Amino acid sequence: MKFSDFINGRDGKKTSKDKELAKALLDNSLKDLKFLGPLEINPHSSRKIMSNYYDVLRSILEAITALDGYKIYSHEAFAYFLREKGEEVMSSKFDRFRKIRNKINYYGEDISVEETKENIDEIKKMIKTLTVSYLKDIL
Repeated sequence: MKFSDFINGRDGKKTSKDKELAKALLDNSLKDLKFLGPLEINPHSSRKIMSNYYDVLRSILEAITALDGYKIYSHEAFAYFLREKGEEVMSSKFDRFRKIRNKINYYGEDISVEETKENIDEIKKMIKTLTVSYLKDIL
């Protein structure tokens, strides 16, 4: 499967490049990171915090796709978008986080405090790298 398969189907479409949308998504993502940062990760909060960090990462990817002129409706498509950009490692990591989030949100699975902390550290690194690489012009 390729990213174009998502665009040619119902999971995304080509649009005009939208710098304003990208900026709004980036700004909101940065606000969300400030909100999430001081929250305590414990057995009661770990699954919700993990889901929210994933959502911030996805919003960063939405900002990047908006700058490239795409509207994406499938979370899975973002992994293929990253692969098309030559970001194989990030694509794999994003897809892993997507699956973790889906297990939490749709199948009632729990996640340990330790796993959540490790994943959040990796998500933060990804957000920083993606922001510097693809969104620095709108910071």
